[in-house]
Amino acid sequence: MAASTLSPALRPGSSAPAHSTRIIAGAVALAFGLCLFLATGFAAPSLIHNATHDTRHAFGLPCH
Repeated sequence: MAASTLSPALRPGSSAPAHSTRIIAGAVALAFGLCLFLATGFAAPSLIHNATHDTRHAFGLPCH
């Protein structure tokens, strides 16, 4: 297979994202997901409470 047909990430000499960049991106995604989960899981409105009730119990979060 010719080098020109390989994707840029697989070409010899190509630079993949730095390890620290991937760690930072993963940490930001994890923090965002955790904030979203907690904001939804402990929200007061009954509509959100009812929609996430079973999910909270599946993760072991108290709600009553």
